[in-house]
Amino acid sequence: MPELRDQSPDLQLPVRELFGIDSALTVPAFAERDEHVPDVDPAYRFVPDVTLALLAGFAHNRRVLVQGLHGTGKSTHIEQVAARLNWPCVRVNLDGHISRLDLVGRDAVVLREGRQVTEFQEGIVPWSLQRPVALIFDEYDAGRPDVMFVIQRILERDGRFTLLDQNRVIHPHPAFRLFATANTLGLGNPSGMYQGAQRLNHAQIDRWNIVATLNYLPADEEVAIVMARVPHKATARGRTLVERMVALAALTRQGFAAGDLSTLMSPRTVISWAENCEIFGDPAVAFRLAFLNKCDEAERAIVAEYFQRCFDRELESSYALQLGTP
Repeated sequence: MPELRDQSPDLQLPVRELFGIDSALTVPAFAERDEHVPDVDPAYRFVPDVTLALLAGFAHNRRVLVQGLHGTGKSTHIEQVAARLNWPCVRVNLDGHISRLDLVGRDAVVLREGRQVTEFQEGIVPWSLQRPVALIFDEYDAGRPDVMFVIQRILERDGRFTLLDQNRVIHPHPAFRLFATANTLGLGNPSGMYQGAQRLNHAQIDRWNIVATLNYLPADEEVAIVMARVPHKATARGRTLVERMVALAALTRQGFAAGDLSTLMSPRTVISWAENCEIFGDPAVAFRLAFLNKCDEAERAIVAEYFQRCFDRELESSYALQLGTP
């Protein structure tokens, strides 16, 4: 992995000007960007409470866990805060293939002056600890038990990390920060939505200094996001269409909460639906391809009823795909 600059934040920026939040707080930032800093998304909508929680993580070295349903933009929220602070980020998805050796490191054979030698290659945890980087663990509740115990030690704010193979103790860089995202709070998968989610050690959950919950945005905010992502909808007619799409998404979320549906529409799915409308020229066709075909067959009649209520037309049982512009 390319090297990071070795420095500490050299600016203090006002939160009110940077994020539009009514607060007198300032937050440390870097004057210059490097290749590890995420790109700024000018269309991103910040949730003030979650943004303040993340800023506390950056400003005061607090460990922040962001929990919420899929598609709410948990990881993106962290990245977009970091982007505005010019703070380098590294994301690691804790899927079942990430092992303890991936995090800690392992011996590897390398070429040195034309000869093969064995040397220790640092994993992502010791590499990040020694640098001014925000390390983000995605799908934190899907991590394997042996992997989670590696993470547990660095959850302490001043936690040193011991590399047993190297007889070396790593002291965290002053600008190292740690974040994570999860669909659940370590309680497993009671809803059945998140296969692979694990029950987490409560002692580890207790080590997170701040736990923020990111829910779906209000309807008008979600409409604005969809229109920003799909610029062709930025017309009066397009806005009306997007408002109906968001209203339908809200019905699926209500249906899921009531136990009528096992699948719900995330903002990500709504954006895919809007993009599909641009391709196929028919909201009904685009809806089938973006969401309906993902639903249990026994629940599709309920979803079709939601469509009829929002669009005042039936979701036809047969259709032909048509490429074109709406």
